[in-house]
Amino acid sequence: MYTRPLEISSLSKVFETPAGRFTAIKDFNARIAPDEFVALLGHSGCGKSTVLAIVAGLQEATLGGVIIDGTEISGPGLDRALVFQSPSLLPWMSALDNVLLAVRQSHPKLPLSAQRDLAVRYLNLVGAGEYMRQMPAELSQGTQQRVAIARAFSQEPRFLLLDEPFGMLDSMTRADLQDLLLRLWRQSPKTVLLVTHDVDEALYLCDRIILMTDGPEARVGMDLRVTLARPRSRQGLLDDPEYFRLRGVVFKYLELHSRQFRKEAA
Repeated sequence: MYTRPLEISSLSKVFETPAGRFTAIKDFNARIAPDEFVALLGHSGCGKSTVLAIVAGLQEATLGGVIIDGTEISGPGLDRALVFQSPSLLPWMSALDNVLLAVRQSHPKLPLSAQRDLAVRYLNLVGAGEYMRQMPAELSQGTQQRVAIARAFSQEPRFLLLDEPFGMLDSMTRADLQDLLLRLWRQSPKTVLLVTHDVDEALYLCDRIILMTDGPEARVGMDLRVTLARPRSRQGLLDDPEYFRLRGVVFKYLELHSRQFRKEAA
């Protein structure tokens, strides 16, 4: 049982560009409790995905860092699983083999038969079991993303990092996969950090929304607790005045920062 939060401490990221140094993120701070579902939300280009990449260990911070169990991370780890906007499946492997590759990396001591059983179990859990022998090119975009979600959960990570995982999907498929994600999270709780630009998605899925300021030098602008009871349903939210209050808070924040950005850019 893990009781210590994931800490993002005084995080700054500077990129060297032909025009000079560009500070994308400056002094970003956040604490995410075990098994908490948190969204990073802000205007396009504010650095949400950069923060997520640093938490994943795919990019290095210029200053500050990410602390897990009191130790600053120094790269990727099997304790963190990623799901991107694009499913990023290996095209020469079947759906089963894509998931099995992750299982073998995260559970190397399991017998081969047990590794396969685990991969099949997660494919069945996401509703993609009947497609396990098909190649990614034979699958719809939504089914590919189901396989990507199965791959992430099959690692049985402590931290699930999601970079706009439903952004390329139609509205019906997006809703189905949001519900799937919530079911899996309830069955196998873990700390989730979701990058999204969708306010309704953040309110439906998350315990908390971290709103970022516009870049350059993006930071935390507001930390909003989502005070909506779980489990949630879409119809239930539409009948809940608190949902509309929170929605109004987020849109007011985004509108204000959009005006400030236009004024500074003028």
